[in-house]
Amino acid sequence: MINDENLTSRRQLDRRLSPFKPTARFDPPSRGWIRAVRDALGMSGAQLGRRMDVTAQSVSDIEKSEAAGTIQLKTLRRVAEAMDCVLIYALVPRSSLEEIVQERARELAERALSGVAHTMRLESQGLSDRDHQDLIDDYIRTNIRRRDLWEND
Repeated sequence: MINDENLTSRRQLDRRLSPFKPTARFDPPSRGWIRAVRDALGMSGAQLGRRMDVTAQSVSDIEKSEAAGTIQLKTLRRVAEAMDCVLIYALVPRSSLEEIVQERARELAERALSGVAHTMRLESQGLSDRDHQDLIDDYIRTNIRRRDLWEND
């Protein structure tokens, strides 16, 4: 395990983001959230436009940009407010933040030790799987620091 003072903050953030998993629950409707909420409210594009002080055509353009994934957050926030909604914005890791950090440390250790492992195999001194894992864990513990994780991509 990587020696890291951010472990507690990663775990706290993982707990805070856990209600957003599985993320598929939040996949947008095919025409976008704006259109879905507007339709559910029974609000026309012209009515939303008046609430935002824009034209109905602008609302249509905004809905299209949301569906295309090109909408700006400030525009999305403005639309949400006009429909008496709250915009929630989050980056939700596919796994836990801790798993991402540990996987990255393991990847760096494997890369650093690959030459040693190859040489040992050539000399018929290959390590058992358990010894190999211990070597990787030791390398991570002694050589990899948090600041090193994302330097070499």
